[in-house]
Amino acid sequence: MKRRVWVAAALVAGGALLSGCADVRYLSQAAGGQLDLLRRARPLADVLADPGTPAGVRRRLQLASDVRAFAVAPEAAGGLGLPDHGSFLKYVDVGRPYVVWNVFSAPEFSVTLDTSCFPVAGCVGYRGYFSEAAALSDAQARRAAGRDVNVGGVSAYSTLGYLKDPLLSTMLSYPDATLIRTIIHELSHPSLYVAGDTVFNESYATAVEEEGMRRWLARYGTPELREQDRLAQERQSGFEALLLDTRARLEALYAASGLTEAERRARKVAILADMNTQYATLKASWGGYAGYDAFFARGVNNATLGAVAAYATMVPDFQALLARVDGHLPTFIEEARACGRRPQAERATCLRGS
Repeated sequence: MKRRVWVAAALVAGGALLSGCADVRYLSQAAGGQLDLLRRARPLADVLADPGTPAGVRRRLQLASDVRAFAVAPEAAGGLGLPDHGSFLKYVDVGRPYVVWNVFSAPEFSVTLDTSCFPVAGCVGYRGYFSEAAALSDAQARRAAGRDVNVGGVSAYSTLGYLKDPLLSTMLSYPDATLIRTIIHELSHPSLYVAGDTVFNESYATAVEEEGMRRWLARYGTPELREQDRLAQERQSGFEALLLDTRARLEALYAASGLTEAERRARKVAILADMNTQYATLKASWGGYAGYDAFFARGVNNATLGAVAAYATMVPDFQALLARVDGHLPTFIEEARACGRRPQAERATCLRGS
């Protein structure tokens, strides 16, 4: 039992399981932060019944509870049939704007992230801290070493079924459509995790999220919720397309030969400036929606763009598998697990059934 708690408590945002010979202080803060959340979590039923719970919080928690029930209910009963690992049955007020801060870094002329490798998780391109001050200290050390650095707050993550994850107050800031998607996404992660293959893992969870949201809207959706989700997905797609295009332009620049460091540096600045100009145009097309302003205000660099990898690259492959099993999610999960056991180069082909 102690080993189970220790390993699971060393989880950092994004679902990366840490174990083995990692830095002791880093593991200690990860374990301490996770265990603190578990100690302070209250049964969701108690929070809902508490007259001191604000009405807005109660409504969001009830929605999250309903989505959880939908996600783990058998398909025959109208649910998704996801494995029930006991998560989201408790609630904790985190008491800060984010539950974890992730630190990403990359070389000055590369969008390939610096990685940390662990026996269970494989290699991951960040370090997660339950303390913002600790994250900023790590970031400062990396900048001093000449790296491009990005620090990003995280509102939700999964411990992959090793612990019964509580609902977090940081998740309640989401609009309803995003909260529904997040609950389904995080509940899907424990059913499939392939060490070191973020694209596979995130594409899988995104495919389940997409199918789950489609079914939720078909059963419980209102015109207002459908429009909220449509707008959010439209904006997210435009945001991601801009960043991925900028990432590709920088990759091409860094791969080009015959340039001096000064020339490469100047062109990098120009590409990032053009990205900001394109964002202003994109924002205007959204009617001035400012939801991404803080992201760009922090400054986009190689580390930022390295973190915005094409996590959804394999979503069409997972969707092809789902269609091949006639939308039966439990069968889909088993088939996806089998593909995950194949060598990485064969996984997409396995999903497509070819």
